[in-house]
Amino acid sequence: MEEKIIFRGKTQTGKEIVIRYPTQEDVKLMWEYINTLSKERTFISYQGERISLEDEEKFVNSMLEKIAQKQAVQLLVICAGRIIGVSDITLKIRIEKHIGVFGITIAKDFRGEGIGSQLMELILSEAEKSLPQLEIITLGVFANNDLAKTLYQRFGFVEYGMLPKGIKLENGYADHMFMYKVIRN
Repeated sequence: MEEKIIFRGKTQTGKEIVIRYPTQEDVKLMWEYINTLSKERTFISYQGERISLEDEEKFVNSMLEKIAQKQAVQLLVICAGRIIGVSDITLKIRIEKHIGVFGITIAKDFRGEGIGSQLMELILSEAEKSLPQLEIITLGVFANNDLAKTLYQRFGFVEYGMLPKGIKLENGYADHMFMYKVIRN
């Protein structure tokens, strides 16, 4: 599959980045990225687990298929041959096929450089253009992740629920906040 580049530019600190759709050739880079994030035990669902290369390949193939079928969009942020950010919106199925589920991650050493905002803007734009069934986007966020909540609110997401102790961590619990944004009525 040919690379589909969406953005080419620099971070706030001047690092060259490319934001593009994934290809089959990205499996190893994506595998390294998710395992690095998992080790960090940050505000994501992976909390130290190690994903196998085989499982990551299945995930990437599934995502590429969904993108081809207009059921998902996914963008990778690449800097110096390394994935430093990923965002996607994947449509649900059947009676919820008008709802997209949003996710975003940025590598620890690149946070605070404006990449999250840039990626957020681009993934929302790509979803509106590429997912004709999309009407609502939902997301879940650790309630104690103030930076993420502020970013989501800036892009028009509003809270619609909170599940106390909805996230179970090694050292306790966090509340799980749910947010949504209407794209089309």
